[in-house]
Amino acid sequence: MAENLVDRRSSQGRVVPNSAEATRVNNAPKLDGTLDDPLWQSATLITDFHQREPHEGEPATEKTEIRILYTRHAVYFGIHCFDSQPSRIIATELRRDVSQDLDDHFEILIDSNHNRRGGYVFEVNPLGTQSDGLIVEEQGDANGGDFDRGWDGVWTSEARITPDGWTATIEIPFTTLNFTQSSDVVWGLNFKRFIRRKNEEDLWSAYRRTFGVTKVSQAGDLRGIQDIGSGRLFIVKPYGLAQYDKQTGQDPKFPLTGGVDIKYGLTSNLVLNLTGNTDFADTEVDLQPFNLTPFKVFIPEKRQFFLENAGIFNFDIGDQDQLFFSRQIGIDSVTGQQVPINGGARLTGTIGRTELGIMEVDTRSSGPNPYANYAVARLKESLWAGSYVGVMGIDKRSGNPLDSFNQTGGVDTRLVFFKDWFVDAHMAGTRSHGDPSGASDVGASLSYRSNWLDGIVERRKTGPNFNPEVGFIERVDSNETYGNLTFKVRPEIRGVRELQFEGFILHAPDTRNEVSTQEWQGTFRADFNNGAYTDDDIADVFTQRITTPFHIYKNVFIPNGLYHFARHQLTYGSGKDRRFTYNFFERFGSYYGGTLNEFRVRADYRPTAKFSISASETWDRFRLPLPNGNFSVVLASLQGNYSFSRFLTFTSLIQMDTSNAQAVSANLRLRYNYRPDSDFYIIYNVGTQFASIAPANPPQVRETRFALKYTYSFAP
Repeated sequence: MAENLVDRRSSQGRVVPNSAEATRVNNAPKLDGTLDDPLWQSATLITDFHQREPHEGEPATEKTEIRILYTRHAVYFGIHCFDSQPSRIIATELRRDVSQDLDDHFEILIDSNHNRRGGYVFEVNPLGTQSDGLIVEEQGDANGGDFDRGWDGVWTSEARITPDGWTATIEIPFTTLNFTQSSDVVWGLNFKRFIRRKNEEDLWSAYRRTFGVTKVSQAGDLRGIQDIGSGRLFIVKPYGLAQYDKQTGQDPKFPLTGGVDIKYGLTSNLVLNLTGNTDFADTEVDLQPFNLTPFKVFIPEKRQFFLENAGIFNFDIGDQDQLFFSRQIGIDSVTGQQVPINGGARLTGTIGRTELGIMEVDTRSSGPNPYANYAVARLKESLWAGSYVGVMGIDKRSGNPLDSFNQTGGVDTRLVFFKDWFVDAHMAGTRSHGDPSGASDVGASLSYRSNWLDGIVERRKTGPNFNPEVGFIERVDSNETYGNLTFKVRPEIRGVRELQFEGFILHAPDTRNEVSTQEWQGTFRADFNNGAYTDDDIADVFTQRITTPFHIYKNVFIPNGLYHFARHQLTYGSGKDRRFTYNFFERFGSYYGGTLNEFRVRADYRPTAKFSISASETWDRFRLPLPNGNFSVVLASLQGNYSFSRFLTFTSLIQMDTSNAQAVSANLRLRYNYRPDSDFYIIYNVGTQFASIAPANPPQVRETRFALKYTYSFAP
């Protein structure tokens, strides 16, 4: 099967992408989830799918047929996923924009600008449930998913499980794609099918194991679309909000307010977003963390305005550190309380080979937070597939006289060689009140990725006064050297898909070359064919210097000093092809002069497509040679979801954190998606909505809130 492991090539050696043809029809086909409408039979069939997992390049084990039609105003996809055992199709998720990794599902990638750098992704499962998002610069989401789910588009889908598999029909308006060109149209296009019980991933193009659907430069082509109507994007989405809000130590408030979001396509490649009196009442609450380190906690962004096209503003400077971190806008980083946003504007898109993102947001004073204005500009110039050189500038102005401004600037690049070698480099600096020296961050890395070996070598130096206030930096004053090698083998052992052996070393003294952080680790991981896994740290050895007493729990502080400790980890996750799944995590060993045992367990049960429940508990047992140093912290959560239909869903989340005086919090949310991109919410929350990212474990401000929120999306 070796001929299937590479793309087809012309006689001159040039890569010839897969090509598909769209068929023009005068009227839309029936969109009932079946392919019974005769119009579908006029479309050209697409059937050539190959495995990315488990057997790279081999033909898919189940046949898939795709048909593409279009009218003046929309494109239509008819999907037939044949299955030799239709009774074993897994379809359990009815909630929009929730991960479908536990279901059979199908993804459509559309690179409507044909720049081979990014595109829209539309995902559907056998129940017709929708999820969508963006790929920017061939990057998925931070958790390793295929795409960033922050973008929401207006499209329709229906699906049916049939005696020979499952079928789906999808309509995507050209306005959703902000697509206005009407002649000589060529799109980048790819399809991915996932068969859950087999843990099999099939793609039409880009099916190398190191590629996947995010590798937009290796997607196929779609041709044939001609003479269409205007597809310019223009959406106005006002909201109304009524709520009861009571915070710790304050009188209750009964605000009745409203605002608006506007999305307008200036060109087919540029989108302008405007927001006024922005509200995030409907944003899902954060899971409350307990910080076991003296560093800040990274918590992903969840707010819709900042999620859309967020990848354009990404400026990675190592590990989870980011030059721009949107959670620093509109959320108090210590208490987690919302800071009111007056309004904002964002321009994102491409001009020729240049990708740009410009954002300005204005917040008003609230509690300890003075008013502030944030301006962000990001430019990336595309070089060749996956490669770019970019710049970023951030300007923060504040009403705090002791910190009236903070400016951040940086230059970065990513260079891809021979598809498997990557060079990343950056230089960044900050200016703030007093203009201190040592306010720079410089780094570079060389990495390699293949089916059998992943490796990276990195050098990075961060000055003691590097202070990007609108970014995320775990630690400063560091002169870091890092190396990591992961060997991957696929033995012929029944049930085993891949074995991995990983080792890394981190040496990060401060800029005066005094010992600060050191770590080395050896890890064994096994992935099984049914999605189960085990991930075990054979040894994880630390050296850590504490320079400011570390507040670990209530009145317990770990004193300054140089600490050496070693820890070990055992992890197991069950197969993902069952309605009941679970995983557990056990880490034990020494910890800052004492011992720490961490045990975590999570279980998920999906008895029907309408109902699911998940429970998790983390138990941290400390034995420290300090006054009151023997204690335990328990974090637990119970989440229940009930879907009356795809459009009416109820979710509940109850959390417990025994490190806080008021340990229990709850969030109840009813969402009615009464028309595309328009919702009515009923929300009740006791506790905090957004978690603190502070390096210690500060007390949380408790809030009781009941809210009714109504949004209505329309195109003028």
